[in-house]
Amino acid sequence: MSEERFSIITESDQETVQLGRNLGSLLREGDVVALVGELGSGKTWMTKGITYGLGIDPRTVVTSPSFSIVNEYEGRVTLFHIDVYRLEKFSEVLSAGLEEYLHSGGVVVLEWANRWPEILPEWTISAELQILDAERRKITLTSKHPRGAGVIRELKMGYARAPTLPTPASDE
Repeated sequence: MSEERFSIITESDQETVQLGRNLGSLLREGDVVALVGELGSGKTWMTKGITYGLGIDPRTVVTSPSFSIVNEYEGRVTLFHIDVYRLEKFSEVLSAGLEEYLHSGGVVVLEWANRWPEILPEWTISAELQILDAERRKITLTSKHPRGAGVIRELKMGYARAPTLPTPASDE
């Protein structure tokens, strides 16, 4: 299958959260979202939106699990929010049991996924967040797997139909 790709420029943290919400509303048990981007690029804002899209109470405080490694949130599907930033060796990834979460039946959002790509299943949806300036982010979602590609296509169609949402970025 060919790669499905969708890029969008968000103009604020709130727009990044909205993109995450829209993505989260399309996710189901077993889906994996791999977030990549430098510090401050909006990975946790995106995850906050995904929690809303999964029906998790909006009053829930969503923070990066940098020190706990995994935060779990209950919604229509359980969300496992994983941050591997502090893991230095692959043996730490294995001993933390992170691969088990990827096959747990919940939705997994993995921050700093580029550090350990070998643990990601083939159906992963990758989200690269690039800082353009103090407020704006270019977010590019990609997947080569039929499930992930289908989610991205649905997300694209939603943005094409909703004139009040940010305009997708061109993938030049």
